[in-house]
Amino acid sequence: MRRLLVALLTLAAMVSVVSRASADAPSLRLPPPTGSHPVGSTDLHLVDDARRDPWVPTGSRELMVSMFYPALLSIGQRRPYLTTAEAKAFLTESGLPDVDPARVAGTRSSARVDAPPLPGKRALVVLSPGFGKPRTTLTGLAEELASKGFVVAVIGHNYESHGTAFPDGRVTECAACGSDSTLLPPIRSADVSFVLDTLTRGSSKWSWLIDRTRIGMAGHSIGGYSSPTAMVNDQRIRAGVDMDGRLWSPIPASGIDRPFLLLGRESEYTPAGPDTTWAGSWPKLTGWKRWISVAAAGHASFTDVGVLGEQLGLSKPGLLGGLRGMELTRAYVSAFFDANLRGGRQPLLDGPVTGNPEIKFWN
Repeated sequence: MRRLLVALLTLAAMVSVVSRASADAPSLRLPPPTGSHPVGSTDLHLVDDARRDPWVPTGSRELMVSMFYPALLSIGQRRPYLTTAEAKAFLTESGLPDVDPARVAGTRSSARVDAPPLPGKRALVVLSPGFGKPRTTLTGLAEELASKGFVVAVIGHNYESHGTAFPDGRVTECAACGSDSTLLPPIRSADVSFVLDTLTRGSSKWSWLIDRTRIGMAGHSIGGYSSPTAMVNDQRIRAGVDMDGRLWSPIPASGIDRPFLLLGRESEYTPAGPDTTWAGSWPKLTGWKRWISVAAAGHASFTDVGVLGEQLGLSKPGLLGGLRGMELTRAYVSAFFDANLRGGRQPLLDGPVTGNPEIKFWN
């Protein structure tokens, strides 16, 4: 009995130390957006009754969509980053089971939940995350665009990420993981079109905030790979961005005559680099276009993962800092959409600038 009591007291002491360490650990933070508008945000649970889910075909296709928008006032609680269940699934998938999920779930963004939107119709940008990654990994970019006057819809493609929480308490896993990646672009394209239909129909409150003639799409990795497919299938998408995603599905011979930006790692995405899909697709992008590489960038440099991983002490030597990666991604993606959806003058897209030595143009 004495040995059992000692063991229990020792275990209690260990739990207390771990709890204090977790509580004392600094909270994770995303850099605030740089635009002039406060940012509001809300989550939508959308159900496409016209489609069976392609990964779990026992019911209709369901999506969680995070909306970000310029707010009239900066009121309301700061947006939570992930639920604890989502954070645990994401960390386990990322090979980080020892990181406290509560610390990641406790991250707060700059956006205010359900803050009143600034009146007026604005350009819409749809964001699509990487395969296996939650939609929240594009929060930093979404907030930046919203602070600069865009409405943003970040799509959670159900069963394509590790841990997606729904309002009824369900948390779905990545049923699509391990599948052929060429299957994803058509599915994501259909998801994007469904979201556009839903947001712009007359009965939607979002139709009062969205200019349906000015719609763009950007994605990371598989999300970027899906952008050309979505543009081919839906003419409403007037401009597209691929962030560090190989273009395995060929662009049709007819090409894409709308503006497109290729933004990726210099180690992969140059005309002489390991990837050949960008060079093969380049001639079929017949509209305004830019091919930009970022020196020392990693795959995560274009998402929140680079920033949050750096704060968790997970940075790799020689790679671009997480904050710098986000700064460059925000600058060039927002400049692209400003120029091509709003007609803004953006000299940043004309060629190299002294302040951004990491950037190279391959036009």
